[in-house]
Amino acid sequence: MALPYLIPASAMGNDGNTAPSNRIVMAGMGLGNMGGGDLGSFLGRNDVQYVAVCDVKRDVRDGAMNRVNEKYQNKDCKAYNDFREVMVRDDIDAVHCATPDHWHALVVIEACRNGKDIYCQKPETKTLREGKLMINAARRYSRVVSGGSQRVLEDYRGTVDACWNGSKGIVKSINVNVGPLPTDCNKKGEPVPDGFDWDMWLGPAPWAPYHPHRCSGSYNIDGTSWRSFKDYSGGGMTDWGAHHFGGATFALDVRELEPEEVIFHNEDGKKFATCRYPNGKLLHHNYPGRGNLDVEGTNEKGASKPVPGYAGSGGIYGDFIDCVKTRKRPFRDIEYAVHTATVCHLFLIAYELERSLKWDTVKQQFIDDDEANRLVDVARREPWVI
Repeated sequence: MALPYLIPASAMGNDGNTAPSNRIVMAGMGLGNMGGGDLGSFLGRNDVQYVAVCDVKRDVRDGAMNRVNEKYQNKDCKAYNDFREVMVRDDIDAVHCATPDHWHALVVIEACRNGKDIYCQKPETKTLREGKLMINAARRYSRVVSGGSQRVLEDYRGTVDACWNGSKGIVKSINVNVGPLPTDCNKKGEPVPDGFDWDMWLGPAPWAPYHPHRCSGSYNIDGTSWRSFKDYSGGGMTDWGAHHFGGATFALDVRELEPEEVIFHNEDGKKFATCRYPNGKLLHHNYPGRGNLDVEGTNEKGASKPVPGYAGSGGIYGDFIDCVKTRKRPFRDIEYAVHTATVCHLFLIAYELERSLKWDTVKQQFIDDDEANRLVDVARREPWVI
């Protein structure tokens, strides 16, 4: 006698879960520290199904793979050392990237080329040139590309509301206090740990001997993590700056613009700088006597307009997933994220050269300044060119 074949309610999505056929199939790139947090946030969603993880550290990728398989009670998740092997899988809809900064542009562009949407941790770019290339890739291949700073809306909403509801009158400027600047790394070499693909971790960066501080994912920017060093990051200017300047440009309502000038100041040994936008609004860095996200307005009642927010549910992660489904641009669309990173890089170059600079927002180069234009991008090791 034939027995009836019973289909579990969970498989049909009738238990409150999303049916497998309606889930966004995802993979994760870079699963240490912040990447592990990103994995947990996406993994906790019923409308997401993880099938792959990628990291150059064997213990990290195996740990992430086991975490996914434990979640689904199977062994379907595959672990990879090379992100390109993940990108060519046609069963994956979207990926998230939390690699060190010097990898972001390559991973984002490769994802777009392979028809995958991508959520990329901040700061989205390592150089000025990368930003336009990332935007172009997202638009050319019609991909949803979201930047990863949740703080822009969640931490600075009060400042944004005050600027957008008219209580600050006409907002003229805002100040951001952030640092430190990146430094060179002169650490002596040590043996590469077993299971760590050091050459792959370096990728496009100049070759250098292994040292644990050189590649540590610590959030400290004190010379003990990759965030501290020029070859991999922009120091506190880009790491925390991506958050702070993201909130500041949101409050100023200049997210769709790039500055056309960065003005360098050196007064009584105090160095600070100011970005000026085409509409005349000013974004200061470390302006003497002003606090972080300190707004200068006319202090009269101004016009009010609604503040945009996340789509879907679940914060910035839910916003990305909802936009993958609807094909709308996410709250931290790559263009907004790149414009924030551009501010950070303009400040970095002005401080390095210790002078003011004019930026051509169309040509994406400094005006009549060959020395500054040599800092728009960096050389990359083969085959990691873009």
